[in-house]
Amino acid sequence: MKLGEELGEGNTATVHEWGQGKVIKLFHYDYPRKSIEKEFQNARIVANMDFEKPQVHKIVVYDKRIGIIYDKIEGKSLENWILETGNVEGGAMYMANLHKKIISNRVTNIPSYKEFLRYYIVRITDLEDREKILSILNELPDGDMLCHGDLHPGNIFISGEQTTVIDFMNICKGHFLYDVARTTFLIQYTPVPEEVEDKETLLKLKRLLADLYLVEMGVTREMIKNFLTVIMVARKGENPKEIAT
Repeated sequence: MKLGEELGEGNTATVHEWGQGKVIKLFHYDYPRKSIEKEFQNARIVANMDFEKPQVHKIVVYDKRIGIIYDKIEGKSLENWILETGNVEGGAMYMANLHKKIISNRVTNIPSYKEFLRYYIVRITDLEDREKILSILNELPDGDMLCHGDLHPGNIFISGEQTTVIDFMNICKGHFLYDVARTTFLIQYTPVPEEVEDKETLLKLKRLLADLYLVEMGVTREMIKNFLTVIMVARKGENPKEIAT
């Protein structure tokens, strides 16, 4: 099969056309095979759950790079849709409605969100208040709801009124507020790209989108306060090069 047009590029992979109605997520040469297999297995776990997602097919090797074949999805990212239309309220509604469908699923055969967070907190060698953070984590509730783990406007595609979610590397089980807090963090606190000229306007848009998303989810910032505290610390272990805004 000949590699088709490049459709997108992320931190770990590029996405290309792959024949009729398919794409290949082609990972960078140095990306661990174990992580690729994990994403593939996660995509199979959620395949029949009640929310829109591209179906996964198989793992292949192309030019010494490993890739996963998915169905091609139509539309554009919700991130681009919001920036193009300026419809922040609509973007928040689309995102929340999709998220409600995701967390309505119950799971048992994937890691817990607590263990996901604990793993990255323990990895931080210079964390002075480690015991305090771990104590907050221990007090948070457990659960068996499906948590996407990486839900943000860049991982949601919209076509007409239809929204579809991609990227299942970080799925976990837990209380739904873990995932709401994680999404709030990803929307509001992740860095603004260096090439953006008007950073202040984008920061305000990010905060507004996070606020509107929480309203649509029926969740207050007080409800996710401790979840967000732990998630922001764990992020330092997960992505130490990132500087939160």
